[in-house]
Amino acid sequence: MPVPRRFDRRPPERDTTRINERIRVPEVRLIDENGNQVGVMRTDEALRYAQGRDLDLVEVAPEAKPPVCRVLDYSKYKYEQAQKVKQAKKHQQQIVVREIKFRPKIADHDYATKKGHVERFLRHKDKVKITIMFRGREVTHPERGVMILDRLAEDLAELCQIDQRPIQDGRNMTMLLSPSKAVLADALNDGHTNDGVDLDALEDRDDQLPSAEAVPDSTAPAVDASAPAGTDAAPGDESAVLGEDATDGTVRPERTIQSDAEKENVVVTDDGNIVGAEDEPLGSLPPPPESPAAKQPAADRTPAGS
Repeated sequence: MPVPRRFDRRPPERDTTRINERIRVPEVRLIDENGNQVGVMRTDEALRYAQGRDLDLVEVAPEAKPPVCRVLDYSKYKYEQAQKVKQAKKHQQQIVVREIKFRPKIADHDYATKKGHVERFLRHKDKVKITIMFRGREVTHPERGVMILDRLAEDLAELCQIDQRPIQDGRNMTMLLSPSKAVLADALNDGHTNDGVDLDALEDRDDQLPSAEAVPDSTAPAVDASAPAGTDAAPGDESAVLGEDATDGTVRPERTIQSDAEKENVVVTDDGNIVGAEDEPLGSLPPPPESPAAKQPAADRTPAGS
């Protein structure tokens, strides 16, 4: 079941600007659509003047004697005023004040965590109010609170500036920090500083480096100019590796691994030879199996057709 909306007892907002027939005074000072002053005339005459130009008679200065009215398009005038208010709100910068509370006996890890929160607030361009809370007899040692606040301001010196020095307010001690000019200029939003590096010098060095078109690609394979045309091997083609040796011109036979045991106990040397696990050459391919006729002695062979 939907929840009914609460009854709004506030009266609806009404436009209090008097226009056309809502102007009850006997005479007005009239300004035409071009901004020129026409003069003082009766209200009904000023209304006929505006209606003759298909415009509205709008009271712009009701406290004047007589009231000042202007001839204009009231709907267009309201739209332009709303756009001006909208643009003014867009360029406004809302100031947000965050608050972080410390204790005089805060541990180092807790201090680092809260300092990280303060740094995050400052990078978001918010002001931060630091509060030291004293309990019991701790209030008799305000120097501990001043020490923590000064330490925090020193650790975040690149990100903040002190708007309000530490002051004692009852059992609390407060300090107000605001983002530094570097943060407001978005120079430290990436979370890194220059660390003393001259950025202009680095840009000049980058300008002096050759472009990517002029630098040859070192990863591209070298092309042999003496090789005949049409012999370029495609990437991943093993026949080019098992073909002619570039050093002595010898042709290495293609060697395939026959069994899974050989696949596990295989070592490839720098010169391309395939050896076993005991560094013994595996040799060439095994000879093809002999036919049953070849195994018989020559004397037992019977010529075909006899």
